[in-house]
Amino acid sequence: MSDFDFDLFVIGAGSGGVRAARMSAMRGARVAIAEEYRVGGTCVIRGCVPKKFLVYASAYGKAFKEAEGYGWSVDGASHDWTTLCDNLHAEVDRLSGIYWKNLSNSGVEIYSQRAEIEDAHTIRLQDDDRTITAKYILIATGGQPARMGIPGEELTLDSNDVFLMKERPRHVVINGGGYIACEFAQVFAGLGSQVCQIYRGDTVLRGFDDDIRAHVHGELKRSGVRVMTHANTIKVSKDGTGQRVVETDTGDTIKADAVIQAVGRNPYTKGLGLENAGVELDKAGAVKVDEYSKTSVDSIYAVGDVTNRVNLTPVAIREGAAFAATVFGETPTAFDHADIASAVFTQPPVGVVGLTEAEARRKFGQIDIYKANFRPMKNMLSGSESRMVVKLVVRQDSEQVVGVHMAGDDSPEIIQAVGIAVKAGLTKAQFDATCAVHPTVAEELVTLKEKWTPPEIS
Repeated sequence: MSDFDFDLFVIGAGSGGVRAARMSAMRGARVAIAEEYRVGGTCVIRGCVPKKFLVYASAYGKAFKEAEGYGWSVDGASHDWTTLCDNLHAEVDRLSGIYWKNLSNSGVEIYSQRAEIEDAHTIRLQDDDRTITAKYILIATGGQPARMGIPGEELTLDSNDVFLMKERPRHVVINGGGYIACEFAQVFAGLGSQVCQIYRGDTVLRGFDDDIRAHVHGELKRSGVRVMTHANTIKVSKDGTGQRVVETDTGDTIKADAVIQAVGRNPYTKGLGLENAGVELDKAGAVKVDEYSKTSVDSIYAVGDVTNRVNLTPVAIREGAAFAATVFGETPTAFDHADIASAVFTQPPVGVVGLTEAEARRKFGQIDIYKANFRPMKNMLSGSESRMVVKLVVRQDSEQVVGVHMAGDDSPEIIQAVGIAVKAGLTKAQFDATCAVHPTVAEELVTLKEKWTPPEIS
């Protein structure tokens, strides 16, 4: 009989924590999990899933207009925010219930309350004010929206709050230039709001390939978003009508019904009691882990966004599975974080895998670039001026395709399959030897023949 109440106690019932808990229980471990908000975590409750429903909703407005070129007449179309939100939350509730059911059916004990660490093997449940011991503790608390720390911040919303808005703002200011900010900007623009996006840099989506960044920036403006670059919000106040007044360091003043901060996310480690057990954090407040997700304390592990490695839901799931295999499956497993495909659900969306052009040049020196920028076939009759970008980054000495970057309709769906090829290390010749599927935008991936040459600077 074990000296501990459980073999494993998981703090955080998001995607990574749930997967680790279930797979550990299936291997015979006695497992408990605590969640202070709702089972399902950021992705299911206030992230990927509800966000994509908003993206779907906002895309219909443009689609109705573009359908005219194909002979459809859609008159008097209108949108009801309440209906959208009611249906969205009903689906989120359903998914959260499935997560709960799956945990319960796996034999995991669920505590719907906050848990904090007292020492390397002890957890305190805050509502019950009692302690539980475990041989191993897994931290899977994810991240939380960052804040700008400006006067009037209490008058603003973060990315979590967006899903709880009672009505759609007619005019909204969005701070930030990352994927969350860009996605929300086009969501609200597509639903009919006036949108101003304020970003301190020169081009949105820092960290992505430069061609993708420029393309998305242009499409934001094409969709009606006013993009203010080299600017920062320094103060938010409220006028006599209840409108928010945004002041920037460029001297501009903007009035809006809502102000959203989408300036990144931070690891959610504050107040967990990690210092009680000696768990080390990095400068960003993320939990330091080794390749097997073990912290500086042998009995405590961490997976997902709280470790700030690659902050994506599927990564957290794979890390959780690797943890279970390592600790309870007697199979040490380290998840490989290289060449992970990902998507940005702007409109049109982005799909990427592997190295950017700049990263590849730094790593390999000589590389070849193949790319196309074109107006998709669908847009020829719809009247849409939106374009698509397809780009291959190829290592020159081995001809290995080390990066694929796409922006355009269906890019996220396409990149999932292309990610297999890049992960497998396939070469440009092997891409070329693959027969095209015509007519599709994806055929560009296997028909790009001419190397791109940078223009000469005079």
